[in-house]
Amino acid sequence: MRERLSSVTQLIMILGCTLTIAATSVQAQEVITKGGATGVKVTPGNTQKLDFITARVRTLPKAPMSVSAQAEQDLIQNLVNQFHSPAQASADGDIGEAPGFEGDGTTDPVELGTPLLAGDPQEGLDFQSQQFGQSNYPFTTARADLASGLTNVPTPTNTMYPYRATGKLFFKIGSDTFVCSGSLIKRGLVVTAAHCVTDYGTKKLFTNFKFVPGYRQGQAPYRVWSASRVWVPTRYFNGAATQCAPTAPGVVCKDDVAVIELAPQTNPTYPGTSTGWYGYRWNQWGFTSAGLTQVTQLGYPVALDGGLLMQRTDSQGFVASTTLMSNTIIGSLMTGGASGGPWLNNFGIQPVGTGPAGTYATPNIVIGVTSWGYTDATIKQQGASPFASSNIVTLVNNACAGSDPRCL
Repeated sequence: MRERLSSVTQLIMILGCTLTIAATSVQAQEVITKGGATGVKVTPGNTQKLDFITARVRTLPKAPMSVSAQAEQDLIQNLVNQFHSPAQASADGDIGEAPGFEGDGTTDPVELGTPLLAGDPQEGLDFQSQQFGQSNYPFTTARADLASGLTNVPTPTNTMYPYRATGKLFFKIGSDTFVCSGSLIKRGLVVTAAHCVTDYGTKKLFTNFKFVPGYRQGQAPYRVWSASRVWVPTRYFNGAATQCAPTAPGVVCKDDVAVIELAPQTNPTYPGTSTGWYGYRWNQWGFTSAGLTQVTQLGYPVALDGGLLMQRTDSQGFVASTTLMSNTIIGSLMTGGASGGPWLNNFGIQPVGTGPAGTYATPNIVIGVTSWGYTDATIKQQGASPFASSNIVTLVNNACAGSDPRCL
């Protein structure tokens, strides 16, 4: 029988999972480093090379780290002692504006086939019906799709804004295909986790990236989009010594964030024209001075509905200590496959009202992406690297340099 979080050393893992593929890798080329961001140009691959049906879940990389005492201290300090603290300003006054857009909703479906995902007990397929784990952190995880079963009869939300700006990200590592989650933050720009595009410190990019916005049960309602360049924080790409927690290199990090430039197609040129995209903010936008915020997490965890349907978690988030690299922590039931999925403030279509707006009222703002969770599935907490001017802003500025049409 496992002991409680406060009395044991827990293990942390990157959230990711795999599919199987029989395609040739696409080689990366033209590495560019600018202002703390590394961009790697990739040759867009062919959709037919990917096998979206045959799938398996592999054992995920893990790293030991003693975090239990610090995690509970953070939780008490943020959620109890400072609960009534006033709203805070940005950490360095640099918040900026990057609004989202709803899109016109036009679909152009592509049938990918329903994946045959094999179960992996390490992915936590035997979750119990509870809304908090051993961390005693309350949250709600449920289908974003308003479906009572895996059929096409119920009301899907994958083609409705703001859900449709989130999707699945497929990519290759060697001969295998992996899957993460991602979301659009510009017309043709996807944000995901850095560990979904490279292994920490290896200076080598994965290949053949495909983004499927609004993915649902093997269907791509807005087509399949290839990458043309991927941007990663240089500190993460090179493996800077102070970038991640010392006892868990590559797992709990400051900059587990990446941005993917999508290759253009025709009518529309980029998916955001149809799907819309989210805004994004940085330097603790939307947090109180106690380090508190409210997060809606979206993604495609393989352990829930086999990764066929988008899942949604709503949880209060808090900023952890420097021991956890100031990551944002939430309660969540999500698992591998949800990596890189957006963490949003003010999610949804805002109502029309006559009352005053809140201090941070802009809707559908991404403030982080799913980065890591505990190997002990009973804890039910996950973390995200903080969006900062030194990561997300640098990545987007490089990707959007020169009035790039994918960013207009």
